[in-house]
Amino acid sequence: MKLTLGFSPCPNDTFIFDAMVHNRIDTEGLTFHLVMEDVEALNHRALRQELAVTKLSYHAFAHLVDDYALLEAGSALGNGVGPLLIAQKPMFQEVVNQSLIAIPGQYTTANFLFSLAYPEAKYKKEIVFHDIEKAILRGEVDAGVIIHENRFTYQNHGLVKLIDLGEFWEMTTAMPIPLGGIVVRRDLPIDIQQKMERVMHRSVQFAFENPDASAAFVAEHAQEMDVEVRQKHIELYVNHFTEGLGEQGRAAVKTLFELAKDRGVIPNYSSEIFLNE
Repeated sequence: MKLTLGFSPCPNDTFIFDAMVHNRIDTEGLTFHLVMEDVEALNHRALRQELAVTKLSYHAFAHLVDDYALLEAGSALGNGVGPLLIAQKPMFQEVVNQSLIAIPGQYTTANFLFSLAYPEAKYKKEIVFHDIEKAILRGEVDAGVIIHENRFTYQNHGLVKLIDLGEFWEMTTAMPIPLGGIVVRRDLPIDIQQKMERVMHRSVQFAFENPDASAAFVAEHAQEMDVEVRQKHIELYVNHFTEGLGEQGRAAVKTLFELAKDRGVIPNYSSEIFLNE
């Protein structure tokens, strides 16, 4: 069976999906039509029901629980992995509240975390994540929420960190940060959903056991060409939660959903969050 499979060109995604898409593991007869796009583009594709399996921001997934189920493997979740709010110079919170802030997309978890830390900040501009630094430097926005490789490069351009939104989340909830996960459509036959669960776990496991196998695939699609930066990116976002959420990871996801629901950011939902629940 052929499934549309969406994930981003970021190193953490290409690292964990390499084995699956290049037949390095047993896919149990599943084949894939790849859709590689920025995570916010994938969020919108999922909202339009265009993808059978996809990487999804947890904020976006909270709007789609009745349509997609979360796989146990593949998540970007952990401690010290959150997005950063940066600017050309230090800014007090009341200044941020009145400033134009670049966000990497309405449905990104980064935007949700920024809204949690700065609930009174209303002026936002959606910009593709890898262009946010440039927009700040050109003065098109006053500050910006950065994700992915930009965490490691913003200081090289003279920009300063205003807040680590991941640290804010961890201090607020005492939970690891759920950034994005892998979901499968609920209207697929249940045996296909479960097969995808096994294949995803197998692909992540292969990546951990053979970390150099994906090097060419990662390099081909990465925004940042520096090998060391790519490796830091993978080490930051791919961890034991990527192999399996476990009890703590599931609790973190539920905490994000409950906070978002309580604040009216997402609608109520009737389905269970996880595939195997």
